[in-house]
Amino acid sequence: MNVNHRKTVVIGATENVGRYANQAARSLLRHGHEVELVGLRPGTIEGRSIQTGQPALNDVDTVTLYVGTRNQANLYEYVKALKPRRVIFNPGTENPEFEKELQQVGIEPIEACTLVMLSIGNY
Repeated sequence: MNVNHRKTVVIGATENVGRYANQAARSLLRHGHEVELVGLRPGTIEGRSIQTGQPALNDVDTVTLYVGTRNQANLYEYVKALKPRRVIFNPGTENPEFEKELQQVGIEPIEACTLVMLSIGNY
């Protein structure tokens, strides 16, 4: 597996092209990343299905969050169970409490913008 193209889970995925989660999913796909989409409502982005609930996923490298801080509590255990290497807290999703919990189980929290990281080549 190419180190630069490990699986990313977009949490907060939506068909709404005006939302950053949609733009990030499309950008990840354009950059050749394997992407899993998880959202509140089923749909598709670039022909990929948006899964609802908390689907079991394996071999997750990165979780990129597009869910506001106040709606993250029910995601804590799910995200930790995915065992990603890192979780990207995009602008507006920063959550010191969750970030600390992730660090305690060896998952790196990153406050950054997935779109910017992809555009400057440091994703």
